[in-house]
Amino acid sequence: MADINQTFVHLPKTIQQNMNSKELFEKIRDKRSFLCIGLDSEFGKIPEFLKRKQNPVFEFNKRIIDATAPYAVAYKPNLAFYEAYGVSGWVNLRMTVDYLRANYPDLFLIADAKRGDIGNTSKMYAKAFFDTIGFDAVTVAPYMGEDSVKPFIGYKDKWAIILALTSNQGASTFQFTEDKYGGLMLFEKVINQSKNWGNTDNIMYVVGATHADMLKDVRRLAPDHFLLIPGVGAQGGNLAETAQAGMNDRCGLLVNSSRAIIFADSSENFAEIAAQKAMEMQQEMAYLLTEKGIIQ
Repeated sequence: MADINQTFVHLPKTIQQNMNSKELFEKIRDKRSFLCIGLDSEFGKIPEFLKRKQNPVFEFNKRIIDATAPYAVAYKPNLAFYEAYGVSGWVNLRMTVDYLRANYPDLFLIADAKRGDIGNTSKMYAKAFFDTIGFDAVTVAPYMGEDSVKPFIGYKDKWAIILALTSNQGASTFQFTEDKYGGLMLFEKVINQSKNWGNTDNIMYVVGATHADMLKDVRRLAPDHFLLIPGVGAQGGNLAETAQAGMNDRCGLLVNSSRAIIFADSSENFAEIAAQKAMEMQQEMAYLLTEKGIIQ
């Protein structure tokens, strides 16, 4: 029987790479960085000269990756910016992941997909992102409960990154709602319940940097879990405040920056400017890791 993945798009099987929490921490310590770069590669914002290429989004991503890889431990493509263009978008995504795996196999790859469904549907989402494309982690919405998350943590050294406290303006609509029986806000209940579904090697939490004042509460509830922190940079989150409130003795943070790095410049020098922005963040992270006593 033919491989359905080869029927539509003739790409080689992606190279698989798994990473547990110990290996991720070692990578952070080795690179003196906990920077995750978001590949929110919106076609309309990429430099004009690249739009003449056969796969312009991939060409953009490739140059960003080559320029910034020395300073990052993780990359996070936002699936919306690929799915919007149908098959060609998925091809550019797959080419990006394969390029990362072939050239930078020690980096942690996150599918920012925000999936969340039950039963066989979640199993198929997990298969898509882990088996077919080869990500290390997927962002997952926990609203439908344990059975919507379990399929993502059934893979060895693969991760579900559960939305807990997001950085958007509408987060307070539901996430700060208090349980009248337990007295916990919804995001607190999500963390309390979900940390029992897996362990510190397969569950992380999304906590927005715009809620740095609440990071201490999150860290109290999940002292040993990694936290993925969006919102630093264009959304106004402060890196030093985030690190002070959220670091544990193994760092425990992946801080994401997207637009502030990848769209810092739109000229033919865009990659060099992105590298400069990534290096500036990495240098600040190295200082914060030193101050915490994690590195010397």
